[in-house]
Amino acid sequence: MTLINRSKPFVLLVGFSIISSLLLWVSQASVVSSGDFNKDFFVTWSPTHVNTSNDGRSRTLKLDQESGASFSSIQTFLFGQIDMKIKLIPRSSQGTVVAYYMSSDQPNRDEIDFEFLGNVNGQPYILQTNVYADGIDNREERIHLWFDPTKDFHTYSILWNIHQIVFMVDQIPITLYRNHADKGVAYPMLQPMSVQASLWNGESWATRGGRDKIDWSKGPFVAFFGDYKIDACIWKGNPSFCNGESTENWWNKNEFSSLTRVQKRWFKWVRKYHLIYDYCQDYGRFNNKLPKECSLPKY
Repeated sequence: MTLINRSKPFVLLVGFSIISSLLLWVSQASVVSSGDFNKDFFVTWSPTHVNTSNDGRSRTLKLDQESGASFSSIQTFLFGQIDMKIKLIPRSSQGTVVAYYMSSDQPNRDEIDFEFLGNVNGQPYILQTNVYADGIDNREERIHLWFDPTKDFHTYSILWNIHQIVFMVDQIPITLYRNHADKGVAYPMLQPMSVQASLWNGESWATRGGRDKIDWSKGPFVAFFGDYKIDACIWKGNPSFCNGESTENWWNKNEFSSLTRVQKRWFKWVRKYHLIYDYCQDYGRFNNKLPKECSLPKY
């Protein structure tokens, strides 16, 4: 009598189903955002101070004596690239801070910050970047932009991968933080982060160390957020799906492990003509013991 293995088709079917589900799961790990603030973000502070266009393509945050405002992405991510178009507060913006950043919101949080520090009328905005790794920051760098960021929208980008963090303005790299974890330098690797933006009162420190306060007679103060793109690995609870090389996780490929030759030229130009503060040059702040990464290559 011939025995028929009736379990084999079932095993094959189950195996095919698992593989199909896994492929679908991986393909969804990398997301290109909808471009609709209402679908990708939620308001985290003062909804009355947040205004979104009817089509969801633009959003404003308002600061007055009553409150500031903020919003955050619904999803969290581990590695990817985030682009956001922002137009800053015009004229007398001293004491105000517009922040656009990624954060894990944990006690030992990882965070990647753009902070735009307002100034008195006629003086340039200061763009400050910072990186938190395992709860430790003190990695501030500051530049003066080569354009007026209040006149029009400009694109501010964060490329975060297993090799490096690159802050970019209109695709020009302005700040680098390299992964030197193998040399004992903390690097954001395991904590998923959300994309956030806020407008708040930072007059205690933001402009000339707090000497220039907010002039409330010039308010309310409004920051504008336009087109954005989130192309990143959605956190599903397993870092291995985000820290590998794949078609979806393009940012982890070797070609993005360092700056290109052209990017290096732009980076050096920014450092030569627009950098006004670099923590790696502040020996007094660190009692002549600069953080370890300051002596390691950026690319």
